Amino acid sequence: MVVEDEIIHWWRDEKGELHRNALRMESEPAARINGFPRDGIVTVRLVNSAGQQAIRLSPDEAMRVSTQLLTVAKEMLNGKRALWAEQEEYVRQ
Repeated sequence: MVVEDEIIHWWRDEKGELHRNALRMESEPAARINGFPRDGIVTVRLVNSAGQQAIRLSPDEAMRVSTQLLTVAKEMLNGKRALWAEQEEYVRQ
């Protein structure tokens, strides 16, 4: 399993203690098993100070998730741009 990327977030709880969360993306390449080609696997793992959870995705499932994330992120960035444009227009008046 190859770790492709990891996004780490540090945060403090109510007591001021520091904690770490990490979103890790791992992959296993496509392989020939018993003479037949098999899909690779994309694993998305959430790691925190208490433990970890993971979901294994087929390439098709990983594409669906990544497409949805990209769409949502673009919509959010476009919304922010619209707010800045409104702000600049308001300042000009």
